[in-house]
Amino acid sequence: MSEFAERKENKMGTMPIKRLLVTMSLPMVISMLVQALYNIVDSIYVAQINENALAAVSLAFPVQNLMIAVGTGAGVGINALLSKNLGEKKYEDANRAATNGIFIVAIGYLLFAAFGIFFSRAFFVGQTDNEQIITYGTQYLSICSTFSFSLFMEMTLERLLMSTGNTFYSMISQAAGAIVNIILDPIFIFGYFGVPKLGVAGAAIATVIGQSVGMLLALYLNITRNKEIHIHFKNFIPHGKTIKSIFSVAIPSTIMISIGSVMTYGLNNILLMFTPVAVSVFGVYFRLQSFIFMPVFGLNNGLIPIVAYNYGARNKKRILSALRLSIITAVVIMLIGLLVFQIFPKQLLYLFNASDDMIKIGVPALRIISLSFIFAGFCIVMGALYQALGQGFLSMIVSIGRQLIIILPIAYLFAKVFGLDAVWYSIPLAELLSVVLNLIFLKYIYNKKIKNLA
Repeated sequence: MSEFAERKENKMGTMPIKRLLVTMSLPMVISMLVQALYNIVDSIYVAQINENALAAVSLAFPVQNLMIAVGTGAGVGINALLSKNLGEKKYEDANRAATNGIFIVAIGYLLFAAFGIFFSRAFFVGQTDNEQIITYGTQYLSICSTFSFSLFMEMTLERLLMSTGNTFYSMISQAAGAIVNIILDPIFIFGYFGVPKLGVAGAAIATVIGQSVGMLLALYLNITRNKEIHIHFKNFIPHGKTIKSIFSVAIPSTIMISIGSVMTYGLNNILLMFTPVAVSVFGVYFRLQSFIFMPVFGLNNGLIPIVAYNYGARNKKRILSALRLSIITAVVIMLIGLLVFQIFPKQLLYLFNASDDMIKIGVPALRIISLSFIFAGFCIVMGALYQALGQGFLSMIVSIGRQLIIILPIAYLFAKVFGLDAVWYSIPLAELLSVVLNLIFLKYIYNKKIKNLA
C-alpha cells in the first residue's frame, strides 16, 4: 500500500464539530491573546517615554499593518488551498502549495525591506512637521521594515501548522515570540542589565528579536511535528497554477487587510487637523481593541481550515455546524468587549500614562467606537467563510465599502461640520453597512458553494 493510501483521515473530517472548533481555535485564541497583550504592553512602555513617542508608533501602524496584510493574505491563500488539497487527498499538491507559498512571502519581504531602507523618514515627513515624532517614527519603522523577514516567515510557517490541524504548535511559536518581545521591551527601551537605553528604537529591536524566535520555533515544529506536508526546495521551480490558486485568495485577503492601512493613514491625517493627542488615542484604541478582536481572529483561524477541508470533502453539514457555532461565539466575545469599553474607558486609558487631554478626548472616543463591536463579530466570521471557500473577493468588497467609502468620507465631513467627537461615529456607522453587505453575500455564497454539497 502506498504512503498516501496509508494516511488516516484528518481530524477535520471526523471529530465532532464543537470539539473540533475548540481544539482548532483555542490554541489560536490563547496565542492571539498573548499577541494582543504584547501590543498593549509594547505601547504602555513606549508611552512612558512621552506622548510624541506613542504618536510616532501610532503613525507607523499603517505600514506595519500592511506588512501583516501581505503576510496574512499569503498565509490565508496557502491555508485554504493546502487544507482543500488535504480534504481531497491530494498530498503532493499540498506540499507544492506550502513551498510556493513560502516563495511568494519571501518576495513580499524584499519589497518592505527596500521601503524600510529608503522611505521610512519620507513616510513621516508626509504626515507631520514635528521633528521629534519624525525621528522616533523613522527609527522604529526602519528597523521593523528592514528586518521583517522573520515576521513574514513566522506567519507563513504558522499557517502551515494551522492548515494541517496543528494549531497547538502554532500557538507555541506565536506565544514564544510575543513573550520574548514583552521581556525584551523594557530592557532595550530603558536600558537595563547593561544594555544601552535605546528608546523607541529599542522597542523595534525587541519586536524583531521576538519575531525571529517565533520563526525559528515554527520552522522546527514544521520539520519535526507536521507530518502531513513536506517542505523542500531542492530543484524548486515556481509552479504557476499553484501560485495563481494562492493569489486568488491571497490578493483579496491582502487588499482587504491593507485597506485598513489606508483607512488608518487617512484617519490619522484627519485627526492631526485637531491635535497629535487624537492620533495617540486612536493608536491606543487599536491596541486595546486587539484584545477583544484577537480571540475572534483566533476563532477564524480555526474555522478556515475546517470549512476548507470539509468543502473539499463535500460535507455540507459540518460546514454549517462550524459556521453557526463560530458566529454565536464571536458575537458573545464582542458583546463582552463592548461592556468593558463602555464601563471602564478612563481606566483603560490610564494604562498608557494618559494626560488630562488624552482622557478628555479618549473617553468619548472609546465609548463611541466600541459601538461597532455589536456588529463586528458576525462580519469577521463571514470574512473567514469567504476565504475558506476561495471567495475572498467578497471580503474585499465589504472592506472597501466599510473603510474607504464610508469611514473616511464621513469622518472628514463630521470633522469639518461637527468637530472631533463626531469623527469617531464614522466607525460604527461603517460596521452597520458591513452587516447589510454580509447578509447579501451569505445568501449568495450559500447558494453557489454550499447548498448543493452532498
